[in-house]
Amino acid sequence: MTYIAKPRLRHPSLEKNRVGYTRRDYEGKVSTLCAGCGHDSISAAIIQACWELDIEPHRVAKLSGIGCSSKTTDYFLGASHGFNSVHGRMPSVLTGANLANRELLYLGISGDGDSASIGLGQFAHAMRRNVNMVYIVENNGVYGLTKGQFSATADKGSKSKKGAVNRDSPVDLVGMAMQLGA
Repeated sequence: MTYIAKPRLRHPSLEKNRVGYTRRDYEGKVSTLCAGCGHDSISAAIIQACWELDIEPHRVAKLSGIGCSSKTTDYFLGASHGFNSVHGRMPSVLTGANLANRELLYLGISGDGDSASIGLGQFAHAMRRNVNMVYIVENNGVYGLTKGQFSATADKGSKSKKGAVNRDSPVDLVGMAMQLGA
């Protein structure tokens, strides 16, 4: 359950970074995501990167939308600021937070549905404006919460669990971001 916190036990020999934090200080709650989906690997990479870069957790604001990817913000940087916005609107909420407090480091976590479908316009304008943030799209090509529909980023010709073939060309978020000057 996402409301269950990890135990705060600390072994005295855990290595600390230059700002005095152990890697455990960058973790969050216990994950409830499906095994093998890849989102937990992304969370682990964020934890490792923040620890290695000596980023103090309270200096980070993490924002997300709705969906499996947006649940991940609960599983890392438990001592940071966090906000789950409305589906597809994370870039606008993050932009407003950034304008209100430029001292924080902003981390936007989104999924392929959040960024390439309902939030495509929000994504495009955030890229065009070069908003000061790290924008991570956890892209699995599937709308997991709605049980396996293709997302806008699914490869053309890929097959669903039920055998349906995707006939649409995928949205290329990286190419779009580069074209818009990000």
